[in-house]
Amino acid sequence: MSSEREPWVLHVDLDQFIAAVEVLRHPELAGIPVIVGGRGDPTERAVVSTASYEARAFGVRSGMPLRIAARKVPDAVLLPVDADTYTAASREVMATLREQPGARVQVLGWDEAFLGIESDDPEAYALQVRRAVLERTRLHCSVGIGDTLVRAKVATGFGKPQGVFRLTAANWLEVMGDRPTIDLWGVGSKISRRLSGLDIVTVADLAAAGAEKLVTEFGPKMGPWYRQLARGEGGRVVDDTPWVARGHSRETTYQQDLVTSDEVQTAARELVARVLEDVAAESRPVIGLTLKVRYVPFVTRVFTKKIPQTVDQEVVRARALDLVARIEEGRPIRLLGFRAEMTLPDDARDGHTPIRSGW
Repeated sequence: MSSEREPWVLHVDLDQFIAAVEVLRHPELAGIPVIVGGRGDPTERAVVSTASYEARAFGVRSGMPLRIAARKVPDAVLLPVDADTYTAASREVMATLREQPGARVQVLGWDEAFLGIESDDPEAYALQVRRAVLERTRLHCSVGIGDTLVRAKVATGFGKPQGVFRLTAANWLEVMGDRPTIDLWGVGSKISRRLSGLDIVTVADLAAAGAEKLVTEFGPKMGPWYRQLARGEGGRVVDDTPWVARGHSRETTYQQDLVTSDEVQTAARELVARVLEDVAAESRPVIGLTLKVRYVPFVTRVFTKKIPQTVDQEVVRARALDLVARIEEGRPIRLLGFRAEMTLPDDARDGHTPIRSGW
């Protein structure tokens, strides 16, 4: 083993985070199927936020309708989402990660973060991180080690649960080459199907694919990017500067379909008002709006509108209602979502602050 300290990326991912937090609060749930989602009521419209490993063994997955999850595991304990508790637990974990010697920490969400370190023994460092998190929070995590962000992120899946795994340029294709493209971070089912249509089925196929074929199918930016993912290449720097929200969004799944125009207008106005409260707290101008509509049974439409930057809430409200006017009349609605995009602070526009966007 070399004694020279080398740069590494660690990806720390908490194991079954939300379910694990609930088990800490309710020790009697240890070892039994636990499903967390919505208000914990499978008769309501809600999706699974997380499931314990015992529930996952029955095929329960995040994003699955709660009623289907309850049907798969009739004996499971169903619990409501408690965001405040999970946020508090996450803060303790991230504080622990920031205390690790020489680590730069880039938070990705409640339950995961990248660490940038220099070490001659990254496995030993990763094991120490696991111990520190467990001692302080009583939560288990897995750690992926990589020479790029992509490889570290993918490596974590091989370490779960409660393990450590390393992926580098040396073993990337040996480990990942025969796997389907959907196993790559950033490749979902739709992209995987489009790749299959090009006779690109495995990670190795995509890594070796011609640039022209990928550019023709996905464009000059995304085509090369998918091939880069398949090679495990990309960024190596963990950016620990604070992130700035690119916008604010809210969405509501309605337990009773919105049917009449009055119901839709009332619900939309309430949703817009909540987003505007979030925007007002930051005093940044709004520059774009998005309305998401999910019709019954499960057809989603998204409407967007760029607007001249403004802090005038009445102007934003009026432009938002322009989007609402595009909703099809008489078609039952089960979900509405609204998002306001804002300008960035000066430091973010200068490239000093990483931005998280998306719904």
